[in-house]
Amino acid sequence: MSAETLTPAKRQSASMRTVRALLASRETAIVVVILLIIAVATSFNQSFLFTGQGWRDLLLTPSILMVMAVGSAVVIITRNVDLSVGSTLAITAYMTGRLFVDVPGMPIFIVVLLGILVGAGLGLINGALVAFGKVPALVVTLGTMYIYRGVVLTWAGSDRINASDMPGNFLNLGTMQILSIPLLTIVAVLVLIVAGYWLSSTRSGREMYAIGSDPEAAKLYGLPTTKRVITAFILGGALAGLAGVMYAARYGTVSSGAGMGWEFDAIGAAVIGGVAIFGGSGSVWGAAFGAILLMTINRTLPIVGIPDFWQRAVVGALIIGAIVLDRYLSVRRHRKLQEARDKA
Repeated sequence: MSAETLTPAKRQSASMRTVRALLASRETAIVVVILLIIAVATSFNQSFLFTGQGWRDLLLTPSILMVMAVGSAVVIITRNVDLSVGSTLAITAYMTGRLFVDVPGMPIFIVVLLGILVGAGLGLINGALVAFGKVPALVVTLGTMYIYRGVVLTWAGSDRINASDMPGNFLNLGTMQILSIPLLTIVAVLVLIVAGYWLSSTRSGREMYAIGSDPEAAKLYGLPTTKRVITAFILGGALAGLAGVMYAARYGTVSSGAGMGWEFDAIGAAVIGGVAIFGGSGSVWGAAFGAILLMTINRTLPIVGIPDFWQRAVVGALIIGAIVLDRYLSVRRHRKLQEARDKA
C-alpha cells in the first residue's frame, strides 16, 4: 500500500465513512429501539433490568429465538423461506426428553449432537424438495410444517416430558451462568458469530447473497445454486434442532405443542432485522437483533399495560413496515442505478 493511502486525512475520511455507514445501518437503528424499550420498561418497573433475575431474563429470553432467526436469515438470503422450523424445534425438543427417559445415562453431548443432526436431516428434506423438485419453498415448507408437526403429535400424543424426567445436569444448562451471562445466551452469540463470519468472509457464504440477488444470473455465472440452497436449508434445520435442545433445557417441560408459531417469529425477526424477504441482502446480526427486539417487546408491553392483542399487532406492524421499507430502498437503488446508466 502506498504512503499516500495511509495519510491521516485519508484515514480520517475512511473512518468517517465507516461511522456514517454504521449510524445508517438497520442493525444500529434496532439496537437504539431496543435500548429505548428497555428504558421505558425499566421506568415502569425497576426489576425489569436492575435485578439479577431481570438482567438474566433480558439476556436469556431471546436466546432460543436468536438461534432460529439466524437459520431463517440464511434461508431467506437465498430467496427462500422455511416455515417448518417451529415443527422441527418441537420434534428435537421432544426427542431430547425421550432420549433421557428411554436411554438413561446417555451423555448430554450425544443428545445435543443428535438434536442438531435430526434438525439438519429435516432441513435436508426441505432443501432437496426445493432444489431438485423446483417447487416454491413456501409451498414445500408449509407442507412439511404440518407433516413434522403431525409426527410429533403422533409421537407425543397427550404425553409430555417433565423436568423430573431429565437429568439435573442437563436442566442446569438452561439456568447456568458464566460471569453473570446465561450459558444459552453465550451459545446463541457463538452461533451468530460463526454464521456471520461464514456469510461475510467465505466464498460459499457470499455466494448465498449472489443466489438470492439473482438466481438465474448466479446459475449462468456457474455458481452451485442447487448445492448452496440445500446447504441453507440444512443449516436452518440444524439450528432449529439446536434450538429444540435449548428449549428442553430452558423450560424443562416439553409437549407436542412446543415451538408452535415460532417459525413466524423467527422469520419476522429476520425481516425486521433487515434481511430482505426478496433475498440477496441483510445479515444474521440484524436477524439476531430482530429476535431480541421481538422478545423485549413481548416482555415490555404487559408491563406498560397493553393487552395481548396489541402485542401481536405491534409485531405484525413491524414486519409489514420492514417489508415496505426494504421494497422502497430496493426501488430507490434501482432508480439511482438507472439514472447513472442514462448519464453514462
